[in-house]
Amino acid sequence: MRSLSPERADAPAGRTTGTATGPRAAETPWLEELQGRTVVVKFGGNAMVDPALHRTFAQDVVELWHAGVRPVVVHGGGPQISAMLDRLDLETRFEAGLRVTTPETMEVVRMVLTGQVQRDLVGALNAHGPFAVGMSGEDAHTMTAVRRPAWVDGRPVDIGLVGEVVAVDPGTVRTLLDEGRIPVVSPVARGVDGEIYNVNADLAASALAVALGAERLVVLTDVEGLYADWPRSTEVIPRLTAAELGALLPGLTSGMLPKMEGCLRAVREGVRRAHVLDGRVPHALLRGVFAEAGPGTTIVPDQNAGAEEPQESQRSGETRVTEEARA
Repeated sequence: MRSLSPERADAPAGRTTGTATGPRAAETPWLEELQGRTVVVKFGGNAMVDPALHRTFAQDVVELWHAGVRPVVVHGGGPQISAMLDRLDLETRFEAGLRVTTPETMEVVRMVLTGQVQRDLVGALNAHGPFAVGMSGEDAHTMTAVRRPAWVDGRPVDIGLVGEVVAVDPGTVRTLLDEGRIPVVSPVARGVDGEIYNVNADLAASALAVALGAERLVVLTDVEGLYADWPRSTEVIPRLTAAELGALLPGLTSGMLPKMEGCLRAVREGVRRAHVLDGRVPHALLRGVFAEAGPGTTIVPDQNAGAEEPQESQRSGETRVTEEARA
């Protein structure tokens, strides 16, 4: 394997000695547990438009690869989409935390996600070696979606071409991982009706993590984690079981709702841990994945609350998102 930098050229295969300012991946207690395992990372928020944070995120992902982890990146692109819509004088509107997507907006979403954001991220990763390959949920029917309803104050709201992932075929992503690549996935999916849908990146990452039998789902966002009593307090809840999060979900603010909904689905469907981390902190990804008591909020399945956690489930072929996962 290639080394991330010349000074680590003598590091053993599958191990690294860490970045200059980040944690030392090869000396962390979780490394053996994560060897050969898949970690799905959702990259979004202001870190995507901050050049320094963009670079350190790319370093962290490559560091995971060198440490023997199989990273998959699902990216958002909200700030970039909004900026392009403003330039084109098209309306930006959100309902229940999701972007209202008209056919005109969908053209912009598709163009920005796959033609700009994805290419920039692939380029940042490949600055360290020939690692990353870009794709979207449309490719090889990796993600299939149906129109997603939204509810505001108990009323259904039409949010347009926003998709709910109902099926995932992880074969192409798994092939890239087996070839030693880092898949970078844009959250755009084709519907059974032939429409192209804008899929929330948090929920797309969750569905892909389930389909891949991932060890971890990591969601990078613009807050420190899930607050215990927002907006009255900024105390972060460090750890929740699925049942505890399920009880809190109806009262969450719209911005956090898709993120925590994605984490809840993932741990209910076999992912061993889900982390919500502050992507504004340099090297948040490495610190969150490799630290035994990491920053942010960690969600675990109910059966893991006080017992030995089971080994990562092995899945192959197409995985369908069940009704229980959408509850």
